[in-house]
Amino acid sequence: MKIVILAGGSGTRLFPLSRQKFPKQFLTLNDEFSLFQNTVRRFLNIVEPEDLIIISNKDFKFHIENQLKELNIKGYHLILEPIGRNTAPAIALAAKYALEKLNIKDNEILFVAPSDHIISPEDAFTEYVKKAEKVAKKGYIVTFGVIPNKPETGYGYIEADFDKQIGEAYKVKKFHEKPNLENAKRYLSSGNYFWNSGMFCFSIKTILEEFEKYTPEIFNLMKKNSYNEILRNFSDMPDISIDYAVMEKTDEAVVLPLNVIWSDVGSWDSVYDVLDKDEKQNVKIGEVLDIDTKNSLIFGSKRFISTIGIENLIIVETDDVLLIAKRGEGQKVKDIVKKLKKNSKTKYLTEYHTTVYRPWGSYTELDRGQRYRIKKITVNPGEMLSLQLHYHRSEHWVVVKGTAKVILEDNNGNLQEIYVTEGESIYVPKTRKHRIINPGKIPLEIIEIQVGEYIEEDDIVRFDDKYKRELL
Repeated sequence: MKIVILAGGSGTRLFPLSRQKFPKQFLTLNDEFSLFQNTVRRFLNIVEPEDLIIISNKDFKFHIENQLKELNIKGYHLILEPIGRNTAPAIALAAKYALEKLNIKDNEILFVAPSDHIISPEDAFTEYVKKAEKVAKKGYIVTFGVIPNKPETGYGYIEADFDKQIGEAYKVKKFHEKPNLENAKRYLSSGNYFWNSGMFCFSIKTILEEFEKYTPEIFNLMKKNSYNEILRNFSDMPDISIDYAVMEKTDEAVVLPLNVIWSDVGSWDSVYDVLDKDEKQNVKIGEVLDIDTKNSLIFGSKRFISTIGIENLIIVETDDVLLIAKRGEGQKVKDIVKKLKKNSKTKYLTEYHTTVYRPWGSYTELDRGQRYRIKKITVNPGEMLSLQLHYHRSEHWVVVKGTAKVILEDNNGNLQEIYVTEGESIYVPKTRKHRIINPGKIPLEIIEIQVGEYIEEDDIVRFDDKYKRELL
C-alpha cells in the first residue's frame, strides 16, 4: 500500500495564523510537531518512508523538505504541482507516478489523506486503515465516515445504506453538502449519517476505471501522456474535486465508520474543540493571564495577553493582526478574508505575519521607514543565500548567533571569503556581489539593516542559487 498525502492547500481558514504562503498544514497547534508532520508520523506506523507519496504546490517545496528534515525522514516521494487543480487531478497524478515512476502494478492500494487533520488515538486509526485496505482489495472505493458526536454544520455528510454491508463498511447511499442546523440535528439522530473525512482508499485499477466512466477528460490525459507530460501540461486538467469527479457518481463507494477523535481543523471553533482545556474550559496558548474567563480560546504569539471577565470568545494574536470573535462564529473568518481581498489589503493574507520563509530559512521584518528596513535573518545549518547584488540598497549585517561565512566582492571584482562570528558585523555596499552561508551546526541569526532609495524584495539580481530560483 502507498500513502498519498495531499499537502498543497493554501487556505486561510485559520487566519490570521494561517496565510496563503504558510497554510494551516504547516502550523504547530500546541504541539511539538506541525499538522503535516503529525500526518506523516501517523502513517509511518503503517508504511515505510519510501511508500509515502506527498503531493503539494511548488511554492511549498521547501516547507515540506524542511519539516521532513526535522523528522529525519528520507526516501519519500514528492510531487510538485505547477498549478493547483483540486483533489481529482492530484490523485490521478499520484496514480500515474506510482505506475510509471515506481513501476508498481495497478492492483496496488492507494490510501489518500489530507495533511492537516487531527486524529487520535493513532493505534486505533492504524487498525481502521488496515480494514479499509482489505475492502479496497475487493474493488471498492472506501471513504472514512467519522461518527458524529454533535450536529455539526461545518462538515459534509455521507449517508450510509445499512442494508448493504461489505465487511465492516456500508454502501454509500448519498453524499450531502454542509447542512443547516436543523438538518444536522436530523442527520445526527438518524444514526446512518457520517462526517465526510476526505480520506479514501482504493486500488489504482479501480480509480482509473471510475475516472474513465465519470471524468474521461482526466482519464484520457492519463492514458495518452507520460507522467512528465501530464506534469508539464497540468493546467489542461479540469479543476475538480474527487467528490464531484467520482465519489458522488460511482456505484463502488463504501463508507467505513470511523470512531476516533477527528477534526479537519477547519475553523477556530474546531481548534477549541480538540485542544486541551483548563478547569474553566479555556484553551490558552502563549503567555496568558486570565481572571474570571470561561470557555474561551486565547492563542498568543509574542505579546503577553491578559483577560478579565470574558466568556465564549476566540482571541488570536499574531505580530501584525489581532482577531477577536464570539465562539460559534469561527466559520465567518472567511468573510474577513473576502473583505481583505476586496479592500486591497491582501498583504495580511499572503505573508505569514511579518515572517517570510525561504528555502534557506526565514526572515522577520522588525522595522521599516522611508529609506531603511531592519530584518532578523535565520539561515539553517548547511544552507546559503543566493550569490546576489542590489542596485538600490546597501546592507549592514550583525551576527547575533552562530558563525556566518560571507562571500563578498571586493573593489577589484574578486570574491572574498570572510568569517563573521557572534557580535561582529560586516558592511555590503550597493552593486557588490555577496552571499551568506551557514557552515555551522546551529541556526545562524543575523540582524540586517538595509539603507537605500528602494528596499523591496525585487531589488535582487541572482548570479548563482543552490535552489535553482530565477537567475540574471
